[in-house]
Amino acid sequence: MHGVTGRMGLNQHLVRSIVAIRRQGGVTLPNGDKVMPDPILVGRNAEKIAALASEHGIERSTTDLDAALKNPADTVFFDAATTQMRAELLSRAIQAGKHVYAEKPVADSLDKAIAVAKLAKAKGVKNGIVQDKLSLPGLRKIKMLRDSGFFGRMLSVRGEFGYWVFEGDWGQPAQRPSWNYRKADGGGIIIDMLCHWRYVLDHLFGKVKAVSCLGATHIPNRVDENGKTYAADSDDAAYATFELEGGVIAHINSSWCVRVRRDDLVTFQVDGTHGSAVAGLSKCFTQHRVNTPRPVWNPDVPQSMNFVDQWEEVPDNLTYENGFKIQWEDFIRHVVAGTPWTFDLVEGAKGVQLAELGIKSWQERRWLDVPDLKI
Repeated sequence: MHGVTGRMGLNQHLVRSIVAIRRQGGVTLPNGDKVMPDPILVGRNAEKIAALASEHGIERSTTDLDAALKNPADTVFFDAATTQMRAELLSRAIQAGKHVYAEKPVADSLDKAIAVAKLAKAKGVKNGIVQDKLSLPGLRKIKMLRDSGFFGRMLSVRGEFGYWVFEGDWGQPAQRPSWNYRKADGGGIIIDMLCHWRYVLDHLFGKVKAVSCLGATHIPNRVDENGKTYAADSDDAAYATFELEGGVIAHINSSWCVRVRRDDLVTFQVDGTHGSAVAGLSKCFTQHRVNTPRPVWNPDVPQSMNFVDQWEEVPDNLTYENGFKIQWEDFIRHVVAGTPWTFDLVEGAKGVQLAELGIKSWQERRWLDVPDLKI
């Protein structure tokens, strides 16, 4: 496991996934057998990763990635470090015969993403990309509604993602690392979030056919972890519209410069001929056509309807585990038992493709088609 000292790698992949799997006694295979992950933590700071390993009951850590890759007993390489290093690290692991699993984006360019996907295919290794949002309870409820025919003919999807990331210059430290806001370090919200929106749209609402994206750098200067002011030259907001197969139109705003007045940090509203739904990370609310009110436009009097109260919550009839853990368990089953797996490096390349097209759309101020990837 490489890159687990960062926020996402530590919290979601190490603690809430691998450590949780170990504490539950491993991953259950289709034949009833159990397989137990035995991780080795790899990083640059020997003291830091050794302390992490000790804290979470893990016996092995190292700063020598090459030596770790030579150990035939360690069959899977996982990376959650910086995007700029990812394609090269995955390629080294694949050349060493490892199965690979990685955070997104899989690369900082489409050419690199395609190259690493082709290499994995040529070497015959199993491979995966993290697509965690599909396992969120809110989006799993949206999928259930879709599969049940609740929406009728789906018309549109509207997404709102983001929160205010403090600038760091007036007493409130920033919640995200400074590299997120520097082009030279691979920062930018378009490369980060359009990779997510690609798989969410493709798998829940319809294959993405075209994109129109406007990016922005709303806050040009920020203060880094050392208290030094720096030029924030990457995009900190993106306003994107997507044309999907089946005539569905999607629009998603992504911003680190927005204050939240909605149910959650990310929300999706889906409207269809028979019903609508609004989902956040966990909760989902619906309004069927037979329960749809008839509001009257009258700007001369205060609004008398409480629109929020007119929606009904979808109950938690299932137990929803952490989405990252669910994907880890599925990937481990795929590696050990050959069970089906959808989210390979080709899926990761599709996310990078959409991000690149989003940036190009912004630069050229026009709609762009999203061609099929042939890998």
